[in-house]
Amino acid sequence: MDNFDDSTLEELAAMICGDEPGMKRRAGWELAPFLRRAGWQDVPDHDGSPRHRWIYTILRERQEDQAGDTELVILRLADRREYQQQLADYDAVIQRLQEVLALEGRRVDYRKGNPVLVEYDPDETPRPQRVELKVAITDIVSDPDLARAVQLRLDEARICQEHGAYTSAVIMLGSLLEGVLVHAADVRPATVPLTRSARDTRLQELIQHAHTNQWIDQDAKMASDLLRTYRNLVHPLAEKRAKHSADFDTADLCWSTVNAVLNDLAASNPH
Repeated sequence: MDNFDDSTLEELAAMICGDEPGMKRRAGWELAPFLRRAGWQDVPDHDGSPRHRWIYTILRERQEDQAGDTELVILRLADRREYQQQLADYDAVIQRLQEVLALEGRRVDYRKGNPVLVEYDPDETPRPQRVELKVAITDIVSDPDLARAVQLRLDEARICQEHGAYTSAVIMLGSLLEGVLVHAADVRPATVPLTRSARDTRLQELIQHAHTNQWIDQDAKMASDLLRTYRNLVHPLAEKRAKHSADFDTADLCWSTVNAVLNDLAASNPH
């Protein structure tokens, strides 16, 4: 089993306690249950001592036993199930966790939605951080029924990605993008109007229409064009011709695209 530096154990203890801004805070009584959820056996309850010192001490003791318990803690910290309804806390933890693990030559990756610890090459081109959604769907879509449908697409796309169904996630995100752009074209005043009904307009033209009317920025437009291309991989023959199957990175890029478009649409919403 790998041994981690004491400074890494200190950082892990801090992330478990969650006292830094933006991280999920765990009270003393929550520490032992966290370790049990990570897969530890025979975990004593917190004894009332300072939380960070207690967690750090038990991490060091378990590492000396060579049981692989440190890796279990890392994987639990990176597990989205630990952050139900608290995705902002997850984002803060995973960013810090990746920074700490990089010094150990490790990083967290995901296989079918589950975190795994893999080797990390510092000379490798780092994966760009995903653009996060900063707005509510209701900030973009005024129709309550459509807003619920769009939110459902977001939720289903997330489920698809977490379970390794990357092509399905891309299709969901492409459908969502088209839906919100049609809605924007229907309800927003446009300096340059469409030449036909929004519902009869292709996604490529909807993207250009949104950019021409300054509803989305240039970077969001370019990324949206790429998402449109990936969405065409829904057709097996198109996938065969492209010699590319959607993978985690493909879906992650599409998430950034959709989030960027939604953020831009909210910022440019005249209402």
